[in-house]
Amino acid sequence: MKEIRNILVAVDFNDALGELMGFAESIASKFGAKIWVVHVAAPDPDFVGYEPGPQYIRDFRADELKEEHRRLQKLSEAFIDNNIESEGLLIQGSTVETVIAEAEKLKADLLIVGTHKHSFFHNLLQESVSLELLKKGNIPLLAIPIYEKEE
Repeated sequence: MKEIRNILVAVDFNDALGELMGFAESIASKFGAKIWVVHVAAPDPDFVGYEPGPQYIRDFRADELKEEHRRLQKLSEAFIDNNIESEGLLIQGSTVETVIAEAEKLKADLLIVGTHKHSFFHNLLQESVSLELLKKGNIPLLAIPIYEKEE
């Protein structure tokens, strides 16, 4: 069996993060692996072809990114045992391509993602990020089912 040294957990703040971190922590503790908790933020508007706009919009976006990064760091601290090496990374870009590029850069041996349970028609019309990662990535993928809460 291949040795697992780096585990990348791609998170969306809407996922059941405790479940994802629990799986990552369990595997990391067995292999002595490092956990990289990665969240992909939307790219800056000028990156996708829009004008950057006034300075207050840029400042607002910078504050949003700082807050997301702070939340990511707290997430790593709250859900991962102190005995396991971990680091939170906030990266901007297109989700699938950015996760794959970062996994390759970090030499990830395992990618853990949450996958939402949707209806047949939803799945028919829209592919999930986890399915796209499976198709385009060359790294073993562990997809954890995320069950939506009924309101």
